[in-house]
Amino acid sequence: MENYTAKAIQILEDSQAVRKRPGMYIGSTDERGLHHLVYEVVDNSIDEALAGFCKNINVTIHEDGSVSVEDDGRGIPVDIHPEKGRSALEIVMTVLHAGAKFDKKAYRITGGLHGVGIHVVNFLSEWLRAYVKRDGKIYFQWYVRGEPQNDVKVIGNTRIGKFKFNSFEEEFRYKRGTYIRFKPDPKIFETTEFKYETIRKKLMYLAFLNRGVRIEIEDRRSGTHEVFQYEGGITEFVKYLNEGYTPLHRDIVYGDDEQNGVIVEFALQYNDSTSENFLAFVNTINTIEGGTHVSGFRSALTKVINDYAKEKNIAKGVTLQGEDVREGLTTVLHVRHPDPQFEGQTKAKLGNSEVKGIVFSIVSKILKQYFEEHPDTASIIVGKAIAAARARIAARKARELARRKNLLESLDLPGKLADCTEENPKKAELFIVEGDSAGGSAKQARNRHFQAILPLRGKILNVEKAHIDRVFKNQEIRALISAIGTGIRDEFDYSKLRYHRIIIMTDADVDGAHIRTLLLTFFYRYMPELIENGHIYIAQAPLYRIQKGKDVYYVYSENEKEEMLKKLGNVNVQRFKGLGEMNPQQLWETTMDPERRRLMCVTIEDAAEADRLFSILMGEAVEPRRDFIIRHAREVMNLDI
Repeated sequence: MENYTAKAIQILEDSQAVRKRPGMYIGSTDERGLHHLVYEVVDNSIDEALAGFCKNINVTIHEDGSVSVEDDGRGIPVDIHPEKGRSALEIVMTVLHAGAKFDKKAYRITGGLHGVGIHVVNFLSEWLRAYVKRDGKIYFQWYVRGEPQNDVKVIGNTRIGKFKFNSFEEEFRYKRGTYIRFKPDPKIFETTEFKYETIRKKLMYLAFLNRGVRIEIEDRRSGTHEVFQYEGGITEFVKYLNEGYTPLHRDIVYGDDEQNGVIVEFALQYNDSTSENFLAFVNTINTIEGGTHVSGFRSALTKVINDYAKEKNIAKGVTLQGEDVREGLTTVLHVRHPDPQFEGQTKAKLGNSEVKGIVFSIVSKILKQYFEEHPDTASIIVGKAIAAARARIAARKARELARRKNLLESLDLPGKLADCTEENPKKAELFIVEGDSAGGSAKQARNRHFQAILPLRGKILNVEKAHIDRVFKNQEIRALISAIGTGIRDEFDYSKLRYHRIIIMTDADVDGAHIRTLLLTFFYRYMPELIENGHIYIAQAPLYRIQKGKDVYYVYSENEKEEMLKKLGNVNVQRFKGLGEMNPQQLWETTMDPERRRLMCVTIEDAAEADRLFSILMGEAVEPRRDFIIRHAREVMNLDI
């Protein structure tokens, strides 16, 4: 108690506070947090675009590991702040909760509302250089780990092209606006290597959401360069997301309107799939957890379709539910709100209560009018919903029948589930194995205490192409559902999960890869919570067994094999073409022993992109799949065909 005095209370400067607890501001210091720095800077340029002052944004990944973001907006103010007595640029770059986005005078619509944007980037960078082009002049200030190294000063007249000041050399594309170049601090981040594809997707989505804004990305490490500009806005976004599907109607339904200062814009199109792909945004921020805007949209959609079905007498006694009208639906919803209330710093969910009614009103009016003017399309959409409702009812009956029969006991599969004795799900593992041969080896190899084995007979149903009633009739899928215990979709109950590690263990050949993809498609479409919470794994089986004398080594790739051969010289090499070729001891040592095995945890970095890829790879449309295979053929190595 004697030591707990005023002296024990630390007061951290803004930069110190951010550097001490970076996760509070950017979520993490891993790869995700690293890329968040780029997004914070780009969001400032997007805010200028939303305000109507910016048409061009350029993002460059430089050879030295830094990133620059340049726009042709108004440029950050550089005049002296009346209260602080310092340049506004310096205040924006070095003071938390300082900005022009609080009183709505400079920005009516903005994504950055919490005042922790570009200052945080500055504090977490090894260095940052800020150039502002206003009034025909270039203003400059640079910082080291958030600390200004000079006063804001004029260093030249605005120009396009290469510009050199002291030892700093930049290349400007626009005569006005802001140019920020920063290098992440390796003392803060686990990795400082930016991924082109990660930044590319973010910028492409922003271009879709901001109709007509030109966003350019250049990677000077590889020479890659792309430009995103979509005059069709979110209608082109829906077309992109639907690439792997066959649309049920040619036109993309689009609507936008404003009410009480809130702008609502949406685009939708139905396809031949059984899943929904819904992307919702507020001021360009992806609200992945939904919110009041999503509730308003879904309520409007369900009501309008039900009303139309009853009015035209085509419902035939079926009451359509929300899940029925959303089957096969791809939607992009974008709400622009002058004062959005997000739940938490992550901005994953919108909380404004008034937005639900506004979105409901606008969407209902536009959809009702569209249906009246396009009766053919309306009939297709209602017909799709009625078919979904019938499949739902059939699936419910199948579930009830399965429960009455005590499903797990009645399955007639080769080598039924060999369960483990562990009763704590957190310690239990389920191996999903292809075929009897591998299943037999796995049962002998396993630790019976905590490892369960479920062999599958051949390839499971491709759920991307099947209605839910067919899914419930498939024996392999019924076995999976019963063994895992949670149920699926709306009936999913996380508390009933029987195994916290569900491990897909298939051969390292084309058939094995296909089975893995089928299983991942099932989990993504019917039990996505298992992927989101890190319960799905892929076992990494070795490709080769290398023996020299009494020493045995297992290698998992061609590169590892070549390195091992260089190291060992003349050796005996055995190629494993399937799990069934391994004896139980080899299978345990290489693939099942927790102390030595290699497991890959399945994660979803980008739900929309994952949805699109599953539709391309597993859907009905052939052209997008062929294009995807041609584009990525060089990335596929060491598959036995």
